[in-house]
Amino acid sequence: MISKFDALEQTLATHIFSYQDILLGGRSPTNAQSIRNLTGLHALNHVLKTRDRVIKANSRLVKDADLELRDQGFTRPKVLILLPTRQSCVKYVDTMINFLQPEQQENKHRFNKSYFKPLDQWEDKPEDFQELFAGNGDDMFRLGLKLTRKTVKYFSQFYNSDIVLASPLGLRTAIDKSSETQKEDYDFLSSIEICIVDQADALLMQNWQHTLHVFSHLNLLPKEAHNTDFSRVRPWYLDGHSKHFRQTLIFSAFLTPDLNSLSATHLQPIAGRVKITPPYPGAILSLPLLPPNLTLKQTFSRFPSSTPQSDPQTRLTYFTTAVLPSLLKLSTIPTLVFVPTHSLFLSLRNHLSTAQSASSVSFANISEYTTVSEVSRARSHLARGRHSLLLYTERAHHFRRYKIKGVKRIVMLGLPENPVFYGEIVGMLGLNSENGESGAQTANIRVMFSKWDALKLERIVGTEKVAGMLREKGGDTFEFV
Repeated sequence: MISKFDALEQTLATHIFSYQDILLGGRSPTNAQSIRNLTGLHALNHVLKTRDRVIKANSRLVKDADLELRDQGFTRPKVLILLPTRQSCVKYVDTMINFLQPEQQENKHRFNKSYFKPLDQWEDKPEDFQELFAGNGDDMFRLGLKLTRKTVKYFSQFYNSDIVLASPLGLRTAIDKSSETQKEDYDFLSSIEICIVDQADALLMQNWQHTLHVFSHLNLLPKEAHNTDFSRVRPWYLDGHSKHFRQTLIFSAFLTPDLNSLSATHLQPIAGRVKITPPYPGAILSLPLLPPNLTLKQTFSRFPSSTPQSDPQTRLTYFTTAVLPSLLKLSTIPTLVFVPTHSLFLSLRNHLSTAQSASSVSFANISEYTTVSEVSRARSHLARGRHSLLLYTERAHHFRRYKIKGVKRIVMLGLPENPVFYGEIVGMLGLNSENGESGAQTANIRVMFSKWDALKLERIVGTEKVAGMLREKGGDTFEFV
């Protein structure tokens, strides 16, 4: 139960209960339950108020059949909650059940069997990783909840549900029928009035196209009637304007261009929308402790990039012409090459495999698709000096959080979206102390960035420094020791 609001809860409550759209860039494991409390309570309140309004209207129509009452949408589902994993779904359901306190819960045993798993114990993993992956980490699910006066029914059919909880992948498979004899079915999304997206940063690390696909099918005119009483459908549904009456609440650990684009494209409410993001002191100020004999030198290099579309190719060209030659000259230094996107990883891997200028380099790679045995081999070869370069993707780190030993130099083709990752990757340099190395040493980190990396850069260097580093005039190299 909610006893007293803190500062964030007061801010969120004002906008949530005013039915304004919210794009929050400050979600964390610390405030996650507060967000679930507010949004879960708001969703239940909306569903129950809507049901009571319909019941009262039914009573009035019994007495006077000539009344014109517009109090419904095309279909029953009113709330959609998009989540990354089944464990996230369990937390949301438990939160709403605690508020609702129903007398009966149909199919609760089936729900527990399908969704609940004991929490994994990862003492060596960071808090955000444990929150996301502890328990049931399956990202393929969809669940309908039907609320009555005394009962909650799990696994109700979508068209009989009040609340739908799903992952983007699970919901997309429901929309896109696999059988050739079946057509797309998205009519159950036609009357969504509240859409909640929690842990949007985790959805970005899945297939973001699934999320975009779901949003593109929200609040469309249905293809079939579905026993709708059109005499009671609200005018804005009939006119195809229901998307402007939908409230969308998006909560993420940080904001990205993809989230900003989603907000600009699909969040168009008449009640208005707000964007909430905190100032950042900078991840470089809270790096993990390194051995006392190790001096850290961080070099940020800005390269010119004309458009976001050409940025990946420009970035690759800059790396292969301005950075890679120096790496090849010092090929005896084990180097971790951090690659922010999978497409850039593929381009770089192909270049190192085929380019004549890179024929002398020995490298391995770890991506989100690399098998466990291949990962072990790549890490072993880097630590023993058999490979001089190790390509490492952001999504691989997101899903595995490896601690790679033997790294003595780091090159980042781009900054990670998650600022926590920066400190974790820098911390790999300190693992060399376990090999008995002594004496004063300097560990070098080189980071490439363009003006299109403004949001990432702000989280790493801090809000106060980012503007100066993005200016077109002046130097393009910045060092932090």
